[in-house]
Amino acid sequence: MMSGQVRRPNGALLLWMLLAVLLAAVLLSFGTGPLKLPPSDVLQAIAVKLGLVDSSSISARDMGVVWQLRIPRALLGALVGASLAMAGVALQGLFGNPLADPGIVGVSQGASLGAVAAIVLGAGTLGAWFIPIAAFLGGAGATTLIYLLARPGRGEGTATLLLVGIAIGAACSAAVGFLTYIASESELQSLVFWQMGSLAQASWSDVAAVAPVFVIGLLALWRLATPLDMLALGERQARHIGLDVARTRLLLVVFSALLVGAAVAFAGSIGFVGLVVPHLVRMLAGPGHRWLLPLSGVTGALLIVVADTAARTLDPPSEIPLGLFSAALGAPFFLWLVLRKRGRGPA
Repeated sequence: MMSGQVRRPNGALLLWMLLAVLLAAVLLSFGTGPLKLPPSDVLQAIAVKLGLVDSSSISARDMGVVWQLRIPRALLGALVGASLAMAGVALQGLFGNPLADPGIVGVSQGASLGAVAAIVLGAGTLGAWFIPIAAFLGGAGATTLIYLLARPGRGEGTATLLLVGIAIGAACSAAVGFLTYIASESELQSLVFWQMGSLAQASWSDVAAVAPVFVIGLLALWRLATPLDMLALGERQARHIGLDVARTRLLLVVFSALLVGAAVAFAGSIGFVGLVVPHLVRMLAGPGHRWLLPLSGVTGALLIVVADTAARTLDPPSEIPLGLFSAALGAPFFLWLVLRKRGRGPA
């Protein structure tokens, strides 16, 4: 092996290992909460639902807790975490900047603004799908505006991206604050959900709504793995080797906003997942997007499932907002990245 060469684990092996850990975390979350259930009861509930054993083997209460509360909550958390992490990878490739994150650069705030506007202005009465659509439109609008103002290749670098993202995020937050001010008391209870981030209201209908969006985003970004690798060379070089840069940018904006919009619409604003997870995975598996995208998705799902399990067990019967966990993890990590980047030279 050449001197200085970094030996990285096999991508497929790493993916299967992370999937196994994620499955274990999901199964553990089924029995964890204010009402603790032993693994045997969880397995019995699953067996009853699959028709393998008689329903008399488990109480109706335990059956309801497992199937109506914890399973959809864990599945929704996995989908949300995977969506945010993969959107983070896509945005970092789009902006050519490792500090890009849906929460830092204002995409999550734009999606929150769309969802909150739909609630306060009464547009949510048009159907269950209108709030996710509004969140998607808000996220797409914020992403497009940020890209136009902080477009890579102009030489401004990290400072411009962060300043533009902060400005747009602040503007969206101000608009959310105004909508909160004019909201009714019943609407205020729902709006607190968007401010802090939570999976407490997760249901099977939420899972059914997010799952197809996630599958579409996953498949679309997977097909963009090679174009993302080409963009990493720079826009000019990517054009020289045959990449349609404008089309690729448009697709990245659409599908990253789609994933962020779906996550925000059903889980509220959860920051830093799209920043922390891609960096950790990149250190393990390298920068190639063929493995970076799926590995980040699985790791993001694992992070949210573990954080949500802790959120509902550390202070029972109260529940700690999920956004606090992501902020407590992500803020120091972001500061470390900024200081590390500054130590290497001007941003």
